Amino acid sequence: MKKFTGFPARIEFTPIPNPFFSSLLPQIGDIAELKVTLFILGALYRKRGYPRFVTYRELLGNVGLMSSLGDSGTAPEEALRQALEKTTRRGTLLHIVLEKDKVAEDVYLLNSEQDRQAVAKIKGGELHLSGLKVKEVGTEIRELPDIFTLYEQNIGMLTPMIAEELKEAERLYPVAWIEEAFKEAVSLNKRNWRYIAAILEHWSAEGKSDGTFKRDSQKKTGPDKYLKGKYGHMVRY
Repeated sequence: MKKFTGFPARIEFTPIPNPFFSSLLPQIGDIAELKVTLFILGALYRKRGYPRFVTYRELLGNVGLMSSLGDSGTAPEEALRQALEKTTRRGTLLHIVLEKDKVAEDVYLLNSEQDRQAVAKIKGGELHLSGLKVKEVGTEIRELPDIFTLYEQNIGMLTPMIAEELKEAERLYPVAWIEEAFKEAVSLNKRNWRYIAAILEHWSAEGKSDGTFKRDSQKKTGPDKYLKGKYGHMVRY
């Protein structure tokens, strides 16, 4: 660990909204989410114009931020995506998808009254951000159901033990993966958490891109392909 040399004599300070300390900080248990939240608060403060926003590309291109996310054991880009998902689900940030040069651009704003009004104006065509425009189809990523809702809708009543395992899965895997794993298990008529956890473990180990597996072209397909992981002995039928 490189030792910090200390703060210089003359430094600038970045204001942090008081609700961050009273309401948000006690809720945040993921270090990547905390890093990304603090970084974005600082970045928004240094911005000029109305409304103040940051883009996913800006965050991805910041060497300091991405380097700090590399310590989590997850690829920095994936850690950033997961952290941003958590900030928007928690309500810290607002997320809209606009277009720049016909390419989708993820835009993040602080979830404040002023910025909520700005987002409404952007979607309504009353306000335009420099170089960005509202997508013709869908201006915002679909809100995904939380993991507890997915469980209750697809499997049944929660138990305290399962609830703890769901929280751990939510910490380890992207929200979109979890929803897809539930859908795949249901389509195979495997409505139990052990099987869903095995799917997630398989995707994490083998790699997942656009719903495909990177290294399993010669492996067997169908329900049995998930039986070799940590939960394999628990999902056999």
